[in-house]
Amino acid sequence: MNLNYAIFRSEPIYTTKDLAQIGSHNKREKKAYNSNPDIKIELSKNNIDLVPLTEKYVKGFYNLTEEYKKEHDERMKTERPDRKRTFTEMINTSKNVIADELLFTASNDFFKNMTNDDIKEWANTCMEFVYNDLGYTKNQVLHATIHMDEETPHIHCVVVPLVKKYDKRTNSERYTISKKQYIKDKIHLSELQDKYHARLVSKGYDLERGIKGSDREHLSIKEFKKVNRILEQKINIRNDRLDKVMDDFNEKMKTTKNTIIDKDYVKVRKDTFESMNNVIKETEKIIEMQPKINSALQEINNYTDSYNLLQKDNQKYQKEIESLKYKNEKLEQENRSLKNYIDFVLSKIKQFFRNMLEKGTEIIKSLTCDEVKNYYFNDRFDKNDVYDVSRGTSKEDELFEYANIPNYLKEYEDKSNKKEKKKDDFDLSL
Repeated sequence: MNLNYAIFRSEPIYTTKDLAQIGSHNKREKKAYNSNPDIKIELSKNNIDLVPLTEKYVKGFYNLTEEYKKEHDERMKTERPDRKRTFTEMINTSKNVIADELLFTASNDFFKNMTNDDIKEWANTCMEFVYNDLGYTKNQVLHATIHMDEETPHIHCVVVPLVKKYDKRTNSERYTISKKQYIKDKIHLSELQDKYHARLVSKGYDLERGIKGSDREHLSIKEFKKVNRILEQKINIRNDRLDKVMDDFNEKMKTTKNTIIDKDYVKVRKDTFESMNNVIKETEKIIEMQPKINSALQEINNYTDSYNLLQKDNQKYQKEIESLKYKNEKLEQENRSLKNYIDFVLSKIKQFFRNMLEKGTEIIKSLTCDEVKNYYFNDRFDKNDVYDVSRGTSKEDELFEYANIPNYLKEYEDKSNKKEKKKDDFDLSL
């Protein structure tokens, strides 16, 4: 007997351009789909809208986020000119999710002998999961449709996770788009897939829970090797760039022993600060790569496990599996090394900030304090980092309060400071 699997996936959407392309596909706005021969455009009239959208996806998105835009535009009125951005610029350059596409389907045999009403009833159960288990409201659903014009019926449900969250910097609630409010991480996604399966079974559907972690079931071993190779190249490139900017910065620091301070400014050689900025930029680029690397590693691990299970009796694939494991282990080693390098560079940045808080003018201290808050707000620093940077400085109280650092640590620090020896300068040498 063939087993039928319940399938639920989540695909993030990052820009309005991507959203427009997905909308064109989901609403079948093209006359032909040469890249996808499975789509039979003559059957598209049978597609069923669960949550209709008469306009384009992007226009629907802007209508849904109208209050968010008003709030953003009002905030920009008091923003510095060099930091002003339109709402569209903000959402397209933030590198954050602006919408999420939820896909629901099952094995092809599950739909055999089903009428349209039967499929719609299954689809309604899927939408119950969206509302009751994921927690989205109907106002957050941009569009949901059942595609009946492909071999296997499936649902595309595009949601905009628009929420109001407390902002520490302004001490107020502000609109934001946060997928993590609904799907925190891959572990949480797996738990939600369990709930999805349980909901379907409770309604009498004879479906198995899909293989955990097998979100991409159509990738071949060859394609996974390509993913490994690309990631290796990117890591090597980033390592080389970080090495170069660190070497350049260390050379500049050798010739920049002191700063010149007047009433309003701290004057440091321009090329030294540019070098420091280059180090920070390259570090942030590597940090931004980490979720992709971790995701790929997890996906490769899961795929290897699933592939081993399904093909254990087929010996001709064993060499391919071993090769994939070797590539994966190598990538994990390089990733660990890269993480250690990131930690090292961040420690130097912490030293730099601390030096500015200890020795800078009040203007420099205030600017540095804001930058530390920004690092904490964007998860570059944690509470311990803020503690290390600010302890014993004039900005200690402000930063301790911002990061919610317990008072007992401050009391402990007051005692420790009496024993601590002062350092003349900080060392950025490797």
